[in-house]
Amino acid sequence: MKKDLFGNALLDFQNGNYTEDLITSTNISGEDELPLPYLFRNFSEMPKLEQKALQLAKGSILDVGCGAGSHSLYLQKKECNVAAIDTSEGAVKVAKQRGVLNVELKDILEETRTFDTILVLMNGTGVFEELSKISIYLKHLKSLLNPNGQILIDSSDIKYMYEDEDGGLWIDTNADYYGELDYYLSYKGEDEAPMKWLYLDFERLQVACEGVGLQCDKVMDGEHFDYLARLF
Repeated sequence: MKKDLFGNALLDFQNGNYTEDLITSTNISGEDELPLPYLFRNFSEMPKLEQKALQLAKGSILDVGCGAGSHSLYLQKKECNVAAIDTSEGAVKVAKQRGVLNVELKDILEETRTFDTILVLMNGTGVFEELSKISIYLKHLKSLLNPNGQILIDSSDIKYMYEDEDGGLWIDTNADYYGELDYYLSYKGEDEAPMKWLYLDFERLQVACEGVGLQCDKVMDGEHFDYLARLF
């Protein structure tokens, strides 16, 4: 059963009860703090990849996994027509409280409306969960595009997390793809059930896109093995 610790943390911050940050970890990395203020950032505080994606967004826009609504709020200020969705009840409440006009509790696979731009940011490929499901998600996203529509999605090639001090890789070639992680979240001493989270290198994303009839162009590289791609 999902506890929605992410949503609870956002609500705490929004309602002035900020006392501690979210703690994240994966099956290949130790605990890390995810500072709550970062989830409420404005445009100038966003990484260049996110800024670029927001600048490229046009027409009717879907913000997938909107979180606290920072991307949607920026687009609304630019008078864009933006709809936001998230699977976290708390996140949807916070986005509404912050002024996101059109936000719903919804999984991307339940979405049926069509758009000119679909934004899937903050390691967007994470929503695919695992390599075997990529084509299901890509086909569905493609079905939500208006003619000449685009999907703007970011991810990271996390191969660097497997490097030893000499630059050699210790990836087990018989194991699953190295970007498939189990993601753990805890907040105020409570643990969320782990979820599958996919980091995808650009070449694999490109191949998966070809398989469903989408063109995939790299828009830019980020500062830490990450990239922004445009699918159309």
